[in-house]
Amino acid sequence: MKNQLNVKRIAHDYTMPIFLLCLFIISMIFVPRFAEVGNLINVLMQITINALIATGMTFVILTGGIDLSVGSVAALTGIISSTIINTMPDSGIPMSILVIFGTSVVIGGICGAFNAFNVSQLKVPPFVATLAMMSIARGLAYVFTNAKPVFGMPEAYSWIGLGYIGIIPVMVIIMIIILGLAYLILNRTCFGRYVFAVGSSEDVSQLSGINVKKIKAWVYILCGILSALAGAVLSSRLQAGQPAAANGYELNAIAAVAMGGTSMSGGRGGILQTVVGLCVIGIINNALSLLGVSSYWQTIAMGAIILVAVIFDQNKKD
Repeated sequence: MKNQLNVKRIAHDYTMPIFLLCLFIISMIFVPRFAEVGNLINVLMQITINALIATGMTFVILTGGIDLSVGSVAALTGIISSTIINTMPDSGIPMSILVIFGTSVVIGGICGAFNAFNVSQLKVPPFVATLAMMSIARGLAYVFTNAKPVFGMPEAYSWIGLGYIGIIPVMVIIMIIILGLAYLILNRTCFGRYVFAVGSSEDVSQLSGINVKKIKAWVYILCGILSALAGAVLSSRLQAGQPAAANGYELNAIAAVAMGGTSMSGGRGGILQTVVGLCVIGIINNALSLLGVSSYWQTIAMGAIILVAVIFDQNKKD
């Protein structure tokens, strides 16, 4: 009886990792070229942009919030970083790195602070506040470029998005560093514990002496910065700043967080769960692409993933 309970508990707690393992094995068996090293590296590259955005989204969702502006913030930052680097065509890799990370902190920080102020100070519902930011940032991206892409960046700028260190893409290395830092922050710092506490109960957190407004503000700022970084890296990969870039990426980020097992109501989950969700979505999209399935069906699959993840989350609570 005890062994049966242990098996059920393991199956309950590790459903998504088990599903990921089964998905990987099935893909290796039935999908041509899936297990090739080049394709597996390609999967990592495909999930990198989503991983950067989903990392910030994880912090926000853990507090019980949501950020719908991430895709628009990414597009706006990609436009601005591309425009800035175009003013210095002889710049090398160090300057390109400075521009990418500098614009990410500034633009993402400003957009995140806008969301933070509305949510934490004005008490605007996160859905409404970030929806407004989504519209504003996307509109600014179109106004700034007159709806035209920004081309002509120096080759050094593309090193972040297309370069390699050994056999590992630079953008994958950035993703691993960001995920590692986010894990340490959430699991090894007071700030991380406060994030979980706020998501579990704002009232209890307030009574415990936690500055709930400050914690909520910082998670939106962090989400804005990581979304902006994703946009700058995306513009480097595409070698262009496009006002329509990252459209719908908020859906991908939410899907990764929810699919991994982070509770949409906050207080439960984390970066490791998000990594599982990222890998599941990445493998599904890659396998469907290798099988020649239309991208439209992949979008339908993404919506179904979110629904199943939320239903599963509710059942776990019960």
